Amino acid sequence: MRILVTGVTGYVGAALAPRLAAAGHEVTGLARDPSRAAAASALGLTVHRGDAVSGAGLDTALDGIDVAYYLIHSMEAGEDGFASRDRIAATTFRDAARAAGVGRVVYLGGLVPPDRAASPHLASRLEVERLVMESGPDSVALRASIVIGAGSRSFRFLVRLVERLPVLPLPAWRDFRTQPVDGRDVQAALVAAATSQAAGGRSLDLAGPDVLTYGEMVQRIADAMLVGRPPLRLGFTATELTSRVAAVVAGESHELIGPLMAGLEGDLLPRAERAAEILGLRMHSFDAAVERALRDWEEAGEALAAR
Repeated sequence: MRILVTGVTGYVGAALAPRLAAAGHEVTGLARDPSRAAAASALGLTVHRGDAVSGAGLDTALDGIDVAYYLIHSMEAGEDGFASRDRIAATTFRDAARAAGVGRVVYLGGLVPPDRAASPHLASRLEVERLVMESGPDSVALRASIVIGAGSRSFRFLVRLVERLPVLPLPAWRDFRTQPVDGRDVQAALVAAATSQAAGGRSLDLAGPDVLTYGEMVQRIADAMLVGRPPLRLGFTATELTSRVAAVVAGESHELIGPLMAGLEGDLLPRAERAAEILGLRMHSFDAAVERALRDWEEAGEALAAR
């Protein structure tokens, strides 16, 4: 199959392109700055210069493509906001994919709460899913919870908090539950989604086997890092304030952390439509995912002061 991976410079796309090539597919990439696509370039894969917001380069990149992966998310600061940019980019890509006759578009988004209004961040992901699924009736959407991997910004954020805080202040959202997923399992699901007949036209939830509260996740990351970090249970949430403080501590952008923490308003659990069963996957446990992610982190040459 001829496959295009957008967002090929990102954490997910950079790892996906080599896996698809190893599976025997003819793979190309799309990036605003192809020089940053080191993993794809090292394999000799063509990386097209393009921009989904403006539409520049999409016609060339999508020409003759059977399956396209849409891995584009906007979290940068800007007057128009990430939701507006994501809407424009998804609409532009949908129209270009239709015009090129792409057989299937695969999208990776986030779990959506079934019992309450989604946060702006998750609502935007859901809107992008809807637009991308309009690319064709055989398209596939995967919704994942927190991805556990050395390059996952959500996971890195949690690790930096554990590393840098002697006590872990846990606001009221600490008791809400979710099902984090190993980055290796995300990759396996994405590869399988290219060819799975059973997945065609469906939106599937991708979740690990462990149901954990956010507080339990942080504590188990601390245990894996072999550090003592006593929890401090706070009686409030104050998301705007706590997200700004947490972003500073972790050395992250508040444009990323603010929307992510705004989504911690209740349980975020998968629906019955689960990707593991439909795609035939075996999922790693949370503890195994954390151990692997921390090992990859250190093997990449990044020090973990607390480990």
